[in-house]
Amino acid sequence: MASPAIVPPLSPSAKVAAYVALMKLRVVELLLVTTVPVMVVANYNAFGKGMPSLWLMVATVVGGTLSAGGANAINMVVDRDIDALMERTKNRPLVTGAITPRAALTFAIGIEVLAFVWLAVFVNLLSAVLALGACCFYVFVYTLWLKRTSTQNIVIGGAAGAAPVLIGWSSVTNTVSLAAVVLFGVVFFWTPPHFWALAIKYKDDYGKAGVPMLPAVADHRTTTMKMLVYSVVMVLLTLVYGWAAELGALYWVSAVVLGVLFLWFCWDVRRTEAPAKAIRLFTFSITYLTLLFGIMAADVLIRNALS
Repeated sequence: MASPAIVPPLSPSAKVAAYVALMKLRVVELLLVTTVPVMVVANYNAFGKGMPSLWLMVATVVGGTLSAGGANAINMVVDRDIDALMERTKNRPLVTGAITPRAALTFAIGIEVLAFVWLAVFVNLLSAVLALGACCFYVFVYTLWLKRTSTQNIVIGGAAGAAPVLIGWSSVTNTVSLAAVVLFGVVFFWTPPHFWALAIKYKDDYGKAGVPMLPAVADHRTTTMKMLVYSVVMVLLTLVYGWAAELGALYWVSAVVLGVLFLWFCWDVRRTEAPAKAIRLFTFSITYLTLLFGIMAADVLIRNALS
């Protein structure tokens, strides 16, 4: 791998920005969108109340952000050779030389340890263990093993991205219920069509970097069929979750409508081999997850207020 370009010393603010970039906070933000609403539903299911305490929500979000950020930073250390070859990632801190691999790894491990201690002390041990387990799975199973060797990389690796659902539930109840497991499945099956939609646009980048992301190694028809299959399972699981979490009409109607829209966008990508269609699905998939989780929390809060 070529050495990163020599860069002049960074200002303190630029250095801080580079370390923050290691954490991929835009990705973490999406993960946390799934955490707080789950805490609301878990609180209602377990204790018949609406919002959990503000401190518990803050503590869980802070711990989850640190844990996911640490995993992302380790991922950047491992994948710096790939990142240097891809247009989408060529400006990341380890590629530009803004941060050395040693410093980045030290930072990553440090915040991962801090995350575990934080969650164990201020939330509960189960949540801390789940967060650490998600980090280890993301680093060792996805990044170090599957990403460069298997078209199933993002499928199996998506389990790490679904872990915040379990962490959110366990932070409130100190257990993992059937409803939490089903919702974990929703995010798990959401991940492949979400990520493959983006990978369709950047399939040449993945091919150049030698990463067997499905759209880079399979034809459009094969890729989009798998996207449809995973999407159908995801939508069905959203309905199972409505039953398992005993949600009301607002959630059920919304889950059906959003699910139909998601499947339509998937089908539209299958009909036309156009990157713009794939990016539209990618963008909608984020909106879909945000709305689904927001509505499940709203469903609980409204029913709690009316009871």
